[in-house]
Amino acid sequence: MNVIKNMIGGLAGAVALNILHETLKRIDHNAPRVDLVGEEGVNKTIKAAGGQPLSGDKLYAAALGGDLISNALYYSTIGLGKRKHLLARGAALGLAAGLGAVTLPEKIGLSDTPVTKTSKTTGMTVAYYLFGGIVTALTIKALRK
Repeated sequence: MNVIKNMIGGLAGAVALNILHETLKRIDHNAPRVDLVGEEGVNKTIKAAGGQPLSGDKLYAAALGGDLISNALYYSTIGLGKRKHLLARGAALGLAAGLGAVTLPEKIGLSDTPVTKTSKTTGMTVAYYLFGGIVTALTIKALRK
């Protein structure tokens, strides 16, 4: 039963992260554009598999879907372990995801500019993922009551 609660919590964190991202990118020109990194990754993967790159709404949907699924699975691991450490695990795994989001793109051949354009952009990127981890932990904690 905890697996289902962990998955629901992970999905809640992933959705919260994406709502935050989608909202702030529309009102702050220095906000991270994680979506652009995701879109670049989707098209690089498709090209490597011999397919035709996507564009427009199809590319956006593919990147958003992949982001939601991967973040939900990642965040669901916050529920593994003792209940009393949920919030600490949420913060730690959220912080780790945020640091990965700003350091890994360049290492895997993607542009990191959308998430590291300014120091504010970099800080916001890390904060988004931290937020998602905390939302996940609080959701799982509430579901386990």
